[in-house]
Amino acid sequence: MTLKNSLPLVEKYRAKSFSDIQGQDLVISEIKTFYKMFPKIKALILNGAAGTGKTSLVFSLAKEHDLELFELNASDLRNRAKLEEILKPSLQQQSLFKKGKLILIDEADGITASDRGGLSELLILIDKTQFPIIITANDIWQRKFNLLRKKCQLINVKEVKSEIILKIIDNVLEKENKKINQKVKKLIAKKSRGDVRAALNDLQTVFGLGEDIYVSKEFEREKQGPIFNALRKVFQENIEKDIVRVYDNIKMDLNEILLWVEENIPQAYHGIGLAKAQFSLSSADLFRGRIYRQQYWRFLIYQNFFLSAGISAATKLKSNNFIKYKRPSRILKIWLANQKNAKKKSLIIKYASFCHMSKKKAMKNSNFLPLILNQKMQKELDLNEKEEKYLQDKKSDLITINNLNRFRI
Repeated sequence: MTLKNSLPLVEKYRAKSFSDIQGQDLVISEIKTFYKMFPKIKALILNGAAGTGKTSLVFSLAKEHDLELFELNASDLRNRAKLEEILKPSLQQQSLFKKGKLILIDEADGITASDRGGLSELLILIDKTQFPIIITANDIWQRKFNLLRKKCQLINVKEVKSEIILKIIDNVLEKENKKINQKVKKLIAKKSRGDVRAALNDLQTVFGLGEDIYVSKEFEREKQGPIFNALRKVFQENIEKDIVRVYDNIKMDLNEILLWVEENIPQAYHGIGLAKAQFSLSSADLFRGRIYRQQYWRFLIYQNFFLSAGISAATKLKSNNFIKYKRPSRILKIWLANQKNAKKKSLIIKYASFCHMSKKKAMKNSNFLPLILNQKMQKELDLNEKEEKYLQDKKSDLITINNLNRFRI
């Protein structure tokens, strides 16, 4: 087997020139203009989701103009001293063998904005550079990059369209002299969500495992239904049939799902769509309150309906752009604390009843529960699975604390 044949598809078919890059014609034109405008414009930011070809675009520019490419990964340059030690000399020294030099700072999201960080030093170096600088990032709209954006030209690199992903897959299959089912190709393109790298990695998986195993694995993954996939379906896909079952295979209750939906509505919807989605969310919360207050558990279906079909129907203009869904922040912490306290409270009530003592006294003795409740006692108290887990967690915490105290001077 030759070295070329042993390479992963991502490396084997990495774009080597602008002509190899598909679906980014406008971005290519803007990059060429930036290079012509240097030194009037000294730095460029390529902002976009992973796998859209940002790094390949920079490599192609360097090759087209016979430039030496000096590449840095921002995650390795987390402080000012490192930036000054590595980047500063490269910005001042001419290339020995090429016509010029191009500086690539990849994955700028890794640069820290702290006082000792490299971001402030990078801003100074951009002013002093003798060579064009191109910075790539997945999310340059973070607050810490405010000053950096002002110093640079900004180009948003969009996700590659599904039909172009299919063409790339067909091209690779032709060169590899392989064939796969059209449905499998469409599944790969759909799953990639505009990420060429992900599509080629999945194609490599098909070559290794076979079509049937790949499809079955994807079906199983879909069946498990992680929350991120469910949010993507609700917010970004026009699925009318069975949309109310989108949360069925997620191991969360509707209250936690509500917090996820609440956190991410502003990421996906804007304008009138945002208003309608928030109305559906408030309706779900209204039903939740009534259900818990009046114990009408059969009405949980309505809470689920507003969180799924209600949110999805807020707009028909679904976004195809990459959305970085966030975990619920402060509200989720409060809710989890309340859930933990609810387990403790229910356990205290059972313990107090069994020992014929007041709830207040049982609460004072609650720290000893994990030590005195053995398996037999747990059965006597008729504890459920969540209460047993709470006790196990508390017991582990106490053992850890005792071990630490043992070694404390």
